[in-house]
Amino acid sequence: HIAAGEAGGITQHIGASEVTWDNKTVTFLDTPGHEAFTAMRARGANMTDVVVLVVAADDGVMPQTIEAIAHSRAAHVPIIVALNKIDLPGCDINRIYSQLAEQGLTPAEWGGQTEVVKTSAVTGEGINDLLESLDYVAELLELKADPTIPATGWVIEARLSAKSGPVATLLIKEGRLKKSDVVLAGNAFGRVKMLKNSYGKNIRIATSSMPVEITGLNDVPQ
Repeated sequence: HIAAGEAGGITQHIGASEVTWDNKTVTFLDTPGHEAFTAMRARGANMTDVVVLVVAADDGVMPQTIEAIAHSRAAHVPIIVALNKIDLPGCDINRIYSQLAEQGLTPAEWGGQTEVVKTSAVTGEGINDLLESLDYVAELLELKADPTIPATGWVIEARLSAKSGPVATLLIKEGRLKKSDVVLAGNAFGRVKMLKNSYGKNIRIATSSMPVEITGLNDVPQ
């Protein structure tokens, strides 16, 4: 759904979106697969609890896939593989499983430890299975956060808006952020004037793992 609004149907930038499923909320941080985005991928891996490694069934494991695996390992983040484009005819699943095994990601179907979920972004096949896998890993890792402490997190992207001034997209790691709170972000600081969720709706309070857009900073964070 996010790609539909991007040039050429490809997600060009890091963005974060929140998905509600089975009364639970998952935040996806998107890092592009293009080779030019190495630093972005490394940074993305350090912000995440679980990496969803998207492998196209018609392409298999690409150089940037191997790079993303290395970033995930360096950040000590567990990996789930989403084998996408499974609806395309003539895909050799065993070839891709073999490539994954060569990178130390032996699929569970082959007796390994890596969960490989077959998906199709076009038909929606396997998306619920992917969310279930993420839920299972989150329970296994006992991922918890304190919603009462002052918020800490990361700036995902920032820009200068002619209408609103400096605008920053934040991913809250832990705690709560509300309107009029003071925010420090690198070289920038200020009070939160506007707080929007990933759907562009104004909210009053944001909590752990939420992606939000804020205004009120004195400068664009570097």
